[in-house]
Formats: sequence, C-alpha cells, structure tokens
Amino acid sequence: MITVRDILKGKGSIVYSIPPSATVLDALQAMADHNIGAILVMQAGKVLGIFSERDHARRVVLQNKSESTKITEVMTEDIYFVSPQNTAEECMAQMTDKHIRHLPVVEDDKVVGVISIGDLVKAQISHQQDLIRNLENYIMGRDYNR
Repeated sequence: MITVRDILKGKGSIVYSIPPSATVLDALQAMADHNIGAILVMQAGKVLGIFSERDHARRVVLQNKSESTKITEVMTEDIYFVSPQNTAEECMAQMTDKHIRHLPVVEDDKVVGVISIGDLVKAQISHQQDLIRNLENYIMGRDYNR
C-alpha cells in the first residue's frame, strides 16, 4: 500500500509558500518559477490558505480582478490536510470528494510537503508497474523450473 510518506520520498518535500502580503502576480510568478500548480499562503509556519491555477481562473480572471490583488482576497481558505501515514487511496478519495487537486501534508503540526493529484496518479502507475513486473518474474520463474 502506497503512503503519502512514500510519495514524498520520491518527489521530495520542498514546500513552496508565499506570505499573506503577496499579490496574485507574486503567487503566479512563484508558481511559474517552481513549475507548480498551487502555492501555500503561510505566515510563521501556519497555513492560512492555498492559491491554485483554478483560483486564478475563477477568482481573478472571471471576476475581473487585478494581478495586484492581495492573495488573501482570492485564496482558498478551507484547507484539507493529510498526514504522511495516509494512503494514496485515502488521498484520492478526499480529493475526489472535495473537488481539490492539492493536499498539504502535516506531521507534528508542521507542513512537510504538498501532494497533487498528479503525484498520486504517478505513484499508483509506478506501483502497478511493479506489481506487473513481479508477477511476470514469478510466472517466468515457474516456467523455467519445469
């Protein structure tokens, strides 16, 4: 069973964030610089919100807000968190249920990473490929022993 800890071992646990004083343009620039689809809004180690490409499209572009708008005006404040012990299946269920694509990972009251739906899909595909390879090796080994 794949856990969030396993996923973070593979992708790394760098957490990108911006302060609440940042603007939409600051957030977009940071997201582009790090090639990420969402960024946490944090102050003193506490998560205040998250800003995603979806937030930009719906809360900035469609509402004709400026790129100089404070991020706190357009960020998503209802954040769902997971722990490193959660399974990939639990995370996918939560993302599907809540219609979200990113989950901050918290351990001992500290953000230790962020996982995306893409990270989960990649981990599941890799896990399935490993299972198939192991089954093929098992079958091939049995054939060679005859």
